[in-house]
Parts: sequence; C-alpha cells; structure tokens
Amino acid sequence: MFNHILGSYTKAVSLRKLLQAEISRHNLYSRKKSFAIAMAEALDKLEQEREAKKVAKEAEDESVKEVNRLKRTLKRKKWVDWKAQDEEDDANGKKRAPFDPADRIKRKKRAILLSYCGANYYGMQRNPGMQTIEEELFKAMLKHKWITEDSFEQVQIACFQRAARTDKGVSAARQVCSVKLPEELDLEAFNKDLPEQIRLFGVERVTKGFNAKDQCNARTYTYTLPTIAFAAFDDQHDQETYRIPIERQEKVSATLKLYEGTKNFHNFTSKKNFLDPSAKRFIMSFTCSAPFLSPQSIEFVTLKVKGQSFMLHQIRKMVGLAIAIVRGNTTTATLERALTEERLDLPMAPGLGLVLDTVHYERYNDRYGNDGIHKPLTWAEQEEQVTQFIEKYIYSNIYKTEAEQRNMLDWLSTLHFHSYDTRREEPAKINNEDDDGEE
Repeated sequence: MFNHILGSYTKAVSLRKLLQAEISRHNLYSRKKSFAIAMAEALDKLEQEREAKKVAKEAEDESVKEVNRLKRTLKRKKWVDWKAQDEEDDANGKKRAPFDPADRIKRKKRAILLSYCGANYYGMQRNPGMQTIEEELFKAMLKHKWITEDSFEQVQIACFQRAARTDKGVSAARQVCSVKLPEELDLEAFNKDLPEQIRLFGVERVTKGFNAKDQCNARTYTYTLPTIAFAAFDDQHDQETYRIPIERQEKVSATLKLYEGTKNFHNFTSKKNFLDPSAKRFIMSFTCSAPFLSPQSIEFVTLKVKGQSFMLHQIRKMVGLAIAIVRGNTTTATLERALTEERLDLPMAPGLGLVLDTVHYERYNDRYGNDGIHKPLTWAEQEEQVTQFIEKYIYSNIYKTEAEQRNMLDWLSTLHFHSYDTRREEPAKINNEDDDGEE
C-alpha cells in the first residue's frame, strides 16, 4: 500500500514538472512571437517613413526641375533674330524701338517691410481672379520696373518669398518679404501707386541666400477684441458699458499661459494627425494687455502671442478656447485634453482681430546685422511711420467694425453649440503650411 502511494506521488510530481516545463516553453514562445510581431511592425513603419521621405524628395526635385525648365523657356522666348526682325519691320515701314536700359537693370536680393489692412482682400498670397495684397504689390512693382514682365508672371524668377501668409481679412503690421530689386528705388512714388490700405515702408539689402520665410526664427501675432468676450456666459452686459474686473483679467492671463512651451496643437488646426511631427509647435509667450477704450468707448484688450511658427487657424482656435474657458463654457481640463491624442470639438474665434504684428530675424541679425554691409532687420527707422499706419488703418478698422457689426457678440452666442468633447475622426492631412496668418 505504501509503495503504491509513493509511486502515485512520484508520478504526480513528474507530471507537474512536465506541465511547468511546457508552460515555460509556451511563455517563451509567446514572448518570442510578441517580439517578432513588434519588430515586424517597427520595420514596416520604418519602411513607410523611408518611402514617404523618398516621395517627398522626388516631389521637391521635380519642383526644382520645373522652375529650371520655366527659366529656360522664358530665356528662349526672349531670344530674337534682330536681323530678320529688322528686315520685316522695314518692309512694313516700322522701326525697332530704341534699347531701354531699364530692361537690363542689375537686381539684388532685398528685404522689404510691408504693412496692410486685409479687410477688403482675399489674403496675402496671389490668387488668380481674386483681389490680394501680392497682386497689388506686383502691379506697382511692374509699373515702376522693379521687376520684369517675366517676373510679374512668375514671381519665383525674382526670388519672391513672404515671411508669413495671411488669410482673408487678416492684416499685417510688419510683414517682411524677400525679392530681387534694383539699386535705385523711389518709395514715395511707389506708394502713390498702391491702395491707401497697403504701404511699403522700408527696403534693406540682404545676403544673396536670404529667404524671408526660412530665415525667420519667430513670429508675433496680436488679437484685439472687446473685453465683454471674457464676461461670464450667464451674465447679461452691454458692450459699451462693460469693464473687465481685475480678477477676470488675471484669469485670462493664467489661461493664456497654459499654451506656452512645446506642445502638440493638432486640435488647433485642420485635419492634422496627433502623430504628425509638424503638429508640435513652440509658443514662447502668450500675454494679455491692460484694457483700453476705443474711440467708440468700447473697452478692448490685445492678446499677443509669439512662437516659432503657427499652423492654419491655430491662433484663432487658441483664442476661441481661451475665451470659452474664461467665460465658463468649459474648463482648463478641455485645454489639457486638447493637447493629447484626443480629437476635440473646439471653437474658432473670428478673424477680424487677428494681426501679424512682427516677424523676427534674431539669428540673421546676430550673424549679418553688424558685418558692415548689411543692416539688422529691426526696422527701427520706420517704426514711427508703421505705428501711425496701423493705428489709422488696421486698429481703427477693428474698432469700427466691431462697434457696427458686433462680430464678437454674434460669435459668442454660438459657443454653447460646441461640445468641447471627443468628435468623430476625419481624414488626417500631412504637413499643413504655416498659418501664420491664419496663417
């Protein structure tokens, strides 16, 4: 009997050891399998990234080739067999026009300082059939022979580049563009051929490789709005008599400060994926001015945000959510969630108060600003003229339009329609261009 029990116990122990060994082998196999799957996924992702870079490089190369082809085509078009042309003109009783030295002016890279009120324009960037800032600028440049007819048709030939785009209705206090221009320029005569809402205040010589967008290391935007926008949503106030209390001003400043730093702003633009590296932006500062009265006796404040770059609609959505938080339509928890991978329904403030205030070239100025050839791009000499212009044409338009049309009040009435919660997924769009101007 004892031997039988001992034998059964021995078999049970052996069986248990076999089961434990089998379980260990199974766990090891599972770990190896999980590792293999993870490695395969990582390799697939790496291959996709390589393929995306390859496609982007091919597109960039093709763009360069297209520009070169265009230049060659334009040069061929300019070639004329003057002997044959003279014979034909003589037969028709015509004479060739004398050579105009202006057709062969030597042009060098310049930076220009531009101010404009965008209220009646469809943005900064040239758009066929639309009234834009660049269209007015190029027409005046062609008239004064600052650029050639070929450059007017294809501004890339003149190496034109804006520091930031601005959308429909958005103004700029100190926009900077780079372009090849002649040595002798008459700014006073040039401005006479521009609409009064657009002015060119300064031209500075820059390095041959200067690019107004690429060399810009920061941009500052302002957003001017009536203080009633920050009143509690369930309070009733009159826009003309409302004055913001000090504790509410402090709440505005504290809310804006939450945006500072490097964060993922995919919820503050259009169709941007959380995993897209370009969704991360660095906000250097976001502040609120002291309140002041407009000529219409409405109290306003100006929000000022400085960052390396901004995406489409980013600033207007940042302002929109900040207003909703201060008013009590939602809380700072929504802002914290908006910076995570969740996709949230957020409001976008009206475009009226948005202004491109300054584009910064600190790195360029440190390197070239005191080399004895180039001046720093700070435009100190033009500041008084610029300030007078923006007060007369930009801010006065904001005050007047807000008093007459009440854009902000109409928009505030829509804030309760937003859920400030997860919204349905929409197709992601890679690499939105900088807003900058709303962008």
